[in-house]
Amino acid sequence: SMTYAAAQLDSLVSRNGGFLSAATETHADGEWRQEMTIRVPPAQFQSLLSGLVGLGSIEEKKLSTDDVTAEHADVAARLQTKRAVAQQYTALLAKAQKIKDILAIEEKLGEVREEIEATESRLKTLNNQVAYSTIELTLYQPLPQSIPDAPVVSLGSRAVEAFYGGWQLLTSLLVGAIHLWPLVLLAAGGGWMWRQRRSRRLGTPSQPSPRVAS
Repeated sequence: SMTYAAAQLDSLVSRNGGFLSAATETHADGEWRQEMTIRVPPAQFQSLLSGLVGLGSIEEKKLSTDDVTAEHADVAARLQTKRAVAQQYTALLAKAQKIKDILAIEEKLGEVREEIEATESRLKTLNNQVAYSTIELTLYQPLPQSIPDAPVVSLGSRAVEAFYGGWQLLTSLLVGAIHLWPLVLLAAGGGWMWRQRRSRRLGTPSQPSPRVAS
């Protein structure tokens, strides 16, 4: 289970001299998920990695190496140079007599000190990367899905639904009849004309045939 795996992970990381630098936990989309960033000394990296296999089934595994040795040496050299420049500006500031020179030197010295702080921060980050390896780990467990019970429909609800369905049918028939009014009108007019013609034919007397005297 996730609870057991999390407890085993804490013990495993502690035994290998590592620590969790970041962790998030979510319950969404039908699963319980934990995402962690683990830092461990390089000498214990393989030991910790082997121990993680026992926490569950591995679905994906990626290994990458980022060699920061060259960058570390470059940053350390630049830091040393900037510190030397700062010392030179400090010495010039102590000898300056004019206000204009003092202000100009202080401005340059402030810029160099800001660069020194940024370089020291980068060097600290590189030292941390050299001292510890990083493992990005994601644990997840599907959550049980509950099936809702079927709703119970009462007799009254059924009667209301039946009445509503009948009313809908009646209104549909009425609307359909309204749509057919031109045909009804034509049929009525045609029937009236047929009756008029038939009445005239029945009511007109027949003419006698002419007789020829012999």
